[in-house]
Amino acid sequence: MICLNADYYDENDLVNLGIKKVGSNVRVSKNCTIVGLDNIEIGSHVRIDANCVLTATNFELPMVLGDYIHIGSNCTILGNAGFTMKDFSGLSHGVRIFTSSDDFSGEYLFGPTVPKNLRHATSSPIVLEKYVLIGTNTVILPGAILNEGVAVGASSVVNKELKPWTIYFGVNPKAIGERKRNLEYLAQELKMK
Repeated sequence: MICLNADYYDENDLVNLGIKKVGSNVRVSKNCTIVGLDNIEIGSHVRIDANCVLTATNFELPMVLGDYIHIGSNCTILGNAGFTMKDFSGLSHGVRIFTSSDDFSGEYLFGPTVPKNLRHATSSPIVLEKYVLIGTNTVILPGAILNEGVAVGASSVVNKELKPWTIYFGVNPKAIGERKRNLEYLAQELKMK
């Protein structure tokens, strides 16, 4: 068995690379692609694993990652319309978050190589409130609202508001249960240590 240790940037490396703001105990895999580093704020106790893509090039709408955040490997966050991920939230492997999307109707051209006046993109900031957990290979589209404590099962597609402390699953996510709120008490306990 061969084990290879992933190589991570720490908060000091990120400061030297030009990140806007960073807390302590931060690890970002060195093979991530990050565009707009000077428009990204990262709290404390954050880990971003291998092969992630993060973009935040709209300086009026930053990407803000809170405390105790984990972003699993191969995630994509295209956050040019603004993206916030609040404390104690997590993205499982392969999650895709899009704050902008081209028009698929055929009335407009599409893609970044076409002038904006010939395109019609839908853009909306996305906020993951505290304690949100997103399952592997889920897609979050512009306009989605993920309220506190939401959990979304693997391979779901989210394009609407999800009720707090509810578990969802599916392409048009359906509520399948309620989440326990023990997370709030455990988070308080952790912060007191």
